[in-house]
Amino acid sequence: MANLARAVACLRIFGEDLVPDDVSALLGSEPTEGWMKGDELISSRAMRIAPIGLWRLEADETEPADFDVQVSAILGRLTSDLSAWAAVRTQHEVDLFCGWFMEHVNEGVSIEPGTMMALGARGIALTVDLYAGDSENSPR
Repeated sequence: MANLARAVACLRIFGEDLVPDDVSALLGSEPTEGWMKGDELISSRAMRIAPIGLWRLEADETEPADFDVQVSAILGRLTSDLSAWAAVRTQHEVDLFCGWFMEHVNEGVSIEPGTMMALGARGIALTVDLYAGDSENSPR
């Protein structure tokens, strides 16, 4: 099995009453991006109102994919205090979103036990989008 060609990963925390500064204080790091429900979100295409609060911390893209490095980079910026993670989880949804991109048939990824334990201990769900080898239709 060949390694996945490319991977993106980010920790996402969602909540109706999420205040990004409060999450930052609990976890010990500023997010890559964050907002509260009702904030105006302006992009190059349009302005919209945030339907829910978000705190997001991105890892660098890896090519070829290296999920363990990405998780280590994200968690390395945050507290290892499991009571802080429990406090975040009691109020908000927490997941690690990954986009895994294949160039060929039968690419895959292996995840080290320590990585799985680190995610599990913090109660972080793993959410994965898989993109097949058609590079014209996969986001970059």
